[in-house]
Amino acid sequence: MEQNEQPVFGIEKLYIKDLSVEVPHAPEIFLEQEAPQVEVQLNTSGRGVGEGAYEVLLTVTVTAKVGEKTVFLVEVGQAGIFRILNVPEEQLEPLVAIACPNVLFPYAREAVSDAVTRAGFQPIVLQPVNFEGMYMQRMQQAQEQAGASVQ
Repeated sequence: MEQNEQPVFGIEKLYIKDLSVEVPHAPEIFLEQEAPQVEVQLNTSGRGVGEGAYEVLLTVTVTAKVGEKTVFLVEVGQAGIFRILNVPEEQLEPLVAIACPNVLFPYAREAVSDAVTRAGFQPIVLQPVNFEGMYMQRMQQAQEQAGASVQ
């Protein structure tokens, strides 16, 4: 790498790629007195969209249930286009899997809270996420699967 080729990491665009809200048992569900059980699922993905440009998508799915009855389901696909240049190949995947979702998460958290509130429920405030831990866990699982398939 030449001296003038400094690493570049920048945000080109942040946007909501997908947003859905379902309240399948409305209006009766609003009369329910029992507090719902809330489950949160996160998923990240990234892909190249041009020279040095990567789209990263953080999908957050929040499901609230009382017993077997779904109170609400909110799914937010918060995306961003990131400019990443002059970064060694071995550092590219961690940037896309850790740094980019860290940038996207506050926006996804706000979109989830807003959607739940607009659906007529108390806001859901998502707790901080350790994307580095998630990445390391995925890498470990991949290594274990690779080791198991060799045997």
